Amino acid sequence: MVASDAPIDLRLLPERSSVDTHGRLSIAGVDLVDLAETHGTPLYVYDEQELRDRCRAYRDAFGTADGAANVSYASKAFLCTAMAQLVAEEGLELDVASGGEAHVALRGGFPGARMVFHGNNKSDDELRLALSLPAGRVVVDGFDELDRVESLVAGGLAPPRVLLRITPGIDAHTHEHIATGGADSKFGFTLDSGIADEAALRAATSSRVELAGFHCHLGSQLFDLDVYEAAADELAALAARLRVATGRPIAEINLGGGLGVAYTAAEAGGVPSIAVFAHVLQAAHAAACARHGVLDPVPRLTVEAGRSIAARAGLTLYQVGTVKEVPGGDPYVAVDGGMSDNPRPITYGARYEAFLPGRAAEARPLRATVAGKHCEQGDLLVRGAQLPAGVSVGDVLATPVTGAYAHSMASNYNLLQRPAVVFVRDGEARVVVRRETLDDLVSRDVAARGQTEV
Repeated sequence: MVASDAPIDLRLLPERSSVDTHGRLSIAGVDLVDLAETHGTPLYVYDEQELRDRCRAYRDAFGTADGAANVSYASKAFLCTAMAQLVAEEGLELDVASGGEAHVALRGGFPGARMVFHGNNKSDDELRLALSLPAGRVVVDGFDELDRVESLVAGGLAPPRVLLRITPGIDAHTHEHIATGGADSKFGFTLDSGIADEAALRAATSSRVELAGFHCHLGSQLFDLDVYEAAADELAALAARLRVATGRPIAEINLGGGLGVAYTAAEAGGVPSIAVFAHVLQAAHAAACARHGVLDPVPRLTVEAGRSIAARAGLTLYQVGTVKEVPGGDPYVAVDGGMSDNPRPITYGARYEAFLPGRAAEARPLRATVAGKHCEQGDLLVRGAQLPAGVSVGDVLATPVTGAYAHSMASNYNLLQRPAVVFVRDGEARVVVRRETLDDLVSRDVAARGQTEV
């Protein structure tokens, strides 16, 4: 049991985190306070080697088939051109959910043949892009999309390899905003009333698509791995019914991702490892295929991983701008960012910890609310944060485990400029995404009447 006023739990930080004799925290040999002074705040900081290590752990655990990794990195968690390059170098595939994500990945040199194109409402332009990527897969999400894919192929584009997204009606026991496998979902073909079977039969007999297999995603931030057994059973049963109906086997079953991560010290000891996650899914898939006679061949098992690769590898640095005492309540410690650089607390009620990297070895007896600077009372990054006594204006404050869904969900609310992204490795720091400038905020504006367009 970790005391509530204990120093920050290093299990929430990248493996290469260390505290020196003066109590200052470094990651990958880079002092965080110095990093904030050099590059400004707010600042997203990633341990590059941690990202690589977790990509490799997934690749080792799930293996490869015909030279291709059985794991796709879910780019929605965190993507920039440097991250696309890193994922390509580590040999994973990449799932993208928009034309924008695909564009960034391609600009980063990621090979289109290793992309899986997602999205529940792809535009025609996005579908054209998806169909132009050689040997990649398109996850088809509904009958309307299947109609449009077949129409584009009839217009001259090559028939794509598709995965049908199946909604198995399984409660994943997570926040409703990130639960995607229930029957009442905007995603996929539901198994209820034979809709998924109808879609599978249509795709398998179509001359304009190649049905590669089935995909499902139960949700995100999952700790209960038993739900994957039910999902594996449902998809194997669907594959068996399709083979009886058409005589055709499928090549791939994708069980999605969703492995949770620890955001607080209380959660730090209870997260399944990547190896355990792989063992559970592989065993569930093998048993389900055997139970339903989906053999000769057994479909390739693939998964997606985003949060569990990126989250712990990153943290966000802020500077304290004001401390407000509240009679009879927790003081507010306001920082120079907030819901624009991390909307998860206000969107999902996500909980984080906070600490001062310049005083990382100290106890944290001060209970406070870490607030952002936006014009919203709900702009609270960490409620009930434990901080060292004597927090003052100018201190550098950090929130760990922000490597996933902070940068990628950031906005310009109140016209704040989005932060820079820095990768650290072997004692060196490099900027991979520059900080936005004030001029960036007006770069898309059309000149007002009577003004000269810049």
